[in-house]
Amino acid sequence: MIVKLKAKVVRRKLARKSLSQNWLALRAGVTSGYMSQVMNGSRHPSPKLRQRLLDIFPECQFDDLFLIKEAK
Repeated sequence: MIVKLKAKVVRRKLARKSLSQNWLALRAGVTSGYMSQVMNGSRHPSPKLRQRLLDIFPECQFDDLFLIKEAK
């Protein structure tokens, strides 16, 4: 299974709080380049990063931020 970040949801949340993707990367403990790759779908968030993102957005449940796809 592949877990993908729902980037549109995250971008909307950041915009509503006037926060940047770089701020999110810093809070999540990853580089801005890696966060960019996760946001554009070329990389998939690790379980550790998924938990950090859920901690950053405590109002969200797993299914609010992530989509699970079957691997082909």
